[in-house]
Amino acid sequence: MDTALETSRGAPLTDDEPLIVYFSSVSGNTQKFVDKVDAASLRLPLRTGEETIHMDRPYVLCVPTYGRPRSGGAIPPQVMKFLQVPQNRELMLGVMGAGNTNFGEHFCIAADKIAVKCRVPVLYKFELMGTSDDVARVNEGLKAFWKHNSPLAT
Repeated sequence: MDTALETSRGAPLTDDEPLIVYFSSVSGNTQKFVDKVDAASLRLPLRTGEETIHMDRPYVLCVPTYGRPRSGGAIPPQVMKFLQVPQNRELMLGVMGAGNTNFGEHFCIAADKIAVKCRVPVLYKFELMGTSDDVARVNEGLKAFWKHNSPLAT
């Protein structure tokens, strides 16, 4: 990863601050949520033909449920490509899911599938672009989770 990271406040990222790696489709709902969270973030490329990010530090993944969950297409291909890099899987500490409750039992199923496959916890699920309550809960929970789970946190 050769991108200089900054927090949402524009300050350089320190080791004890959480990092969110996320995918957001053209609708931008996931990005709108992540932009409100008090954490540095990296967006995965929108197009599958673009080079994926290679991580060199721990992070939390934020992913929408995409496509047709029943036919196995719940995880965006860009996220699958990112997770095919072994180090990217190894450095993931947890996953958050974005979804639509209209999908019933498939709400945020992409996060559930990634959590099982990569053996990380699902930290939070939110609908569409989330609410101010969702943002407050993630801000509080993510800082505590990072402090207890990131090998970089002091």
